[in-house]
Amino acid sequence: MTPAAPPAQPLAQRLRPSELGQVVGQSHLLGPGKPLHMAFASGQPHAMIFWGPPGVGKTTLARLTAQAFGCRWLALSAVLGGVKDIRAAVEQAEVWQAQGQRTILFVDEIHRFNKAQQDALLPYTETGLITLIGATTENPSFEVNAALLSRVQVYVLQPLSPSELHQLLARARAQATPELTLAPQAEQLLVQMADGDARRLLNLLEQCAAAAQAQGLQHMGPQQAQQALTAHAPRFDKGGDQFYDQISALHKSVRGSDPDAALYWLCRMLEGGADPRYLARRVLRMAWEDIGLADPRAMQLANDAAQTYERLGSPEGELALAQTVLYLAVAAKSNAGYTAYNQARAAVKHGPSLPVPMHLRNAPTQLMKNLGHGEGYRYDHDEPNGHASGQRYLPEGMDDPHWYRPTDRGLEAKIAEKLATFKRSIK
Repeated sequence: MTPAAPPAQPLAQRLRPSELGQVVGQSHLLGPGKPLHMAFASGQPHAMIFWGPPGVGKTTLARLTAQAFGCRWLALSAVLGGVKDIRAAVEQAEVWQAQGQRTILFVDEIHRFNKAQQDALLPYTETGLITLIGATTENPSFEVNAALLSRVQVYVLQPLSPSELHQLLARARAQATPELTLAPQAEQLLVQMADGDARRLLNLLEQCAAAAQAQGLQHMGPQQAQQALTAHAPRFDKGGDQFYDQISALHKSVRGSDPDAALYWLCRMLEGGADPRYLARRVLRMAWEDIGLADPRAMQLANDAAQTYERLGSPEGELALAQTVLYLAVAAKSNAGYTAYNQARAAVKHGPSLPVPMHLRNAPTQLMKNLGHGEGYRYDHDEPNGHASGQRYLPEGMDDPHWYRPTDRGLEAKIAEKLATFKRSIK
């Protein structure tokens, strides 16, 4: 019986760069005079972590590092490995060290190692038995132990730009699919769907090549390419840095009164799979934090949008969120209430518990009245303009802190004018 032929390697694996000059992208690290370029030129490997999204060359750069420095290569997956695997790698590194060879230990998805597993790497990194290279899609500041992080250099890898993806696509077509030509619009479609991910781009090209072969095509236009490809959602991570970066961008776009940008980031998150209920809560927070009393309608509208989504669901309910984001972006802005609240909370937390002034105390019984509770209190509704001018409401001995300082924007402009009138009446 004829043995089955081994499965063909994916295109991304077949085209993995074998030397530094073949790497596409990361010019901010690999260009002349840049950090990794100088590190390779030094001839001395050092512990490092490559941090970046999928498909930007983290594993490739780690392999090329071992090759450039003549080191032996060991690879672990933090998803599948543990302390036992680390010990086995250390034992192998000791054997190679005895033979005068250095070892690079590559740990993929290093953020998936727990504290004990990361700690197990420390002594061997410190002694130089291994040169640790980690790869992660998560922020090392949050996911890697401080002790280990202090012993490595973190390099941030960026998504490939459209021009870099076009460069990679041209190289891949020349080497792997020369029999297939793509219309410029089809190439643009692949680059757009790759969304900065080189591996995804090569997988998409492979899908097109397989579809063309099945249909006997030598040329593929945009419609044929669209039919051959599975739609990819925009780059998004529901729990990682990109999630919080995008919600930050949405919040700051609203605060910056840019309705188009706010709508863009909202749609990016919705398209990427963010829970609309979470976004509704964040939008409501924006209304209270950044608009406040400058336009109280914003809070009501945000609350109504959340209720509308609960009633209609997706996708119709998302329109309510979108229009609320637009309203919040163009509304008058004020964080005066937010700032005043934070200052008051801090003062209460760290200050003494001052007694309630006698004239403000409740007096439901005769005994309390005899003790002077409520004595001297002036009922504001019986005063001119509904305001008991000069009556104090803060504890005795406490100066007016002026926490709430209304802005001159929106409704707060009228609030500021009213408070100023009250102050003038005291004089």
